Amino acid sequence: MNNQKLYWLKPQAITANPFPPVEQAFKEPNGLLATGGLLTPEWLTQAYRHGIFPWFNKGEPILWWSPDPRAVLFPDELIISRSLRKVINKNCFTITFDKAFIQVMKACAAPRKNSSDTWITPEMLHAYSELHKFGVAHSVEVWQNRELVGGVYGIVLGQIFFGESMFHRVPNASKVAFVKLIEQLQKQDIKLIDCQIRSDHLQSLGATEIPRTEFLKLLNRYCIIEDFHHEAVNE
Repeated sequence: MNNQKLYWLKPQAITANPFPPVEQAFKEPNGLLATGGLLTPEWLTQAYRHGIFPWFNKGEPILWWSPDPRAVLFPDELIISRSLRKVINKNCFTITFDKAFIQVMKACAAPRKNSSDTWITPEMLHAYSELHKFGVAHSVEVWQNRELVGGVYGIVLGQIFFGESMFHRVPNASKVAFVKLIEQLQKQDIKLIDCQIRSDHLQSLGATEIPRTEFLKLLNRYCIIEDFHHEAVNE
């Protein structure tokens, strides 16, 4: 980390954007902007609508990020390979939406290969479960023989889907989840999927990187929402 001072956010109730300008984010590590604050629905929605997301490991303070460049996917640019299309056409999976949100998050939180760390801490699980209750966070589930084998989750604000994580337990399950997610989002006139950070997996599906300045312009265009109100939807 460089000698730049990390901005500290006071953990308090908020009514407006509590974050510093994203231009103040570190270049290394790329996008680190601030620490502290809370993971309440109000804090999270303010973060996303300003191009910021939380990302920290268990035992660390809350860390907030806004990387440059930003990985995004435009729904019309989704890439479905011939092999993936064959998998989808076989109809070997059952797809559901918002039927097992917590299960998807817990599966995404499971340790990955060669690593025991997870950034989806119990605190994060509670925070996004609250957003799910309020109709902001959503999941796609992929089932095989009644077993959850893949999925993806994220939040929707305005006409943008902010992707958080995905998982698979059998080959192609997460890719199928992502394709079905895009199909559903297109029906809802979603204009942009925020993928946060580039990965080979996402790039193979059509994700690309754009400058943070361009991402902020897209936020201003498509993330127009009313102020968040703490009201849960009926389940």
